[in-house]
Amino acid sequence: MKKITIAIDGFSSCGKSTMAKDLAKKIGYVYVDTGAMYRSVTLYAMTHHLFNEDGSVRTDELERQMQDVHITFKFNPTTGKPDTYLNGELVEDRIRSMEVSQHVSPIATIPFVREAMVKQQQLMGLDKGLVMDGRDIGTTVFPDAELKIFVTASAEVRAQRRYDELKAKGQPADYAEILKNVQERDYIDTHRDVSPLRKASDALELDNSHMTIEAQNEWLMQQYLKASNS
Repeated sequence: MKKITIAIDGFSSCGKSTMAKDLAKKIGYVYVDTGAMYRSVTLYAMTHHLFNEDGSVRTDELERQMQDVHITFKFNPTTGKPDTYLNGELVEDRIRSMEVSQHVSPIATIPFVREAMVKQQQLMGLDKGLVMDGRDIGTTVFPDAELKIFVTASAEVRAQRRYDELKAKGQPADYAEILKNVQERDYIDTHRDVSPLRKASDALELDNSHMTIEAQNEWLMQQYLKASNS
């Protein structure tokens, strides 16, 4: 069985990260959450006052400071999954907040931010044996990945999942606000000039609107076994 690169793309709050983490753990692959990387840059911009009052980004200042943005992942033995660190500080919970969600799309559209993140991601995948999820993994980061999955679900289902996730963490959540944010992010992600969200021509599509986590994990494992044995 050969080592392969697995690229999982799709819309926000589709459960891409959960399924990618679970698969990586089962097959002993490295997992990289690229969404966490863009969220970390967003958190950095927020804490360094790089957003204007209208929500636009002070791109000149952010570009000058990008060399000071260092994102790493460390395995958490308690959860069995990797945690995200920004400049050595654990930020896993902070980057999942609604406030970061509302600011991440403008950051993710900036060409120099995407260029910096893609370079880091491609370096991580040099040795294969990697599961990576995001918006442009199968189209831009690893166009030659042996297995590409494109995940989708209705906006309403995704908003409910996000709502439940925030409530479970004890964070404030408003369903209508979350649904609006999901729809806005969908539009921005699919219409941006640099690496827009789209299904790669050779990607397998998975609509998990009405699937259990167990069912989608079983489906994903079957696709991995096919790809790694071909």
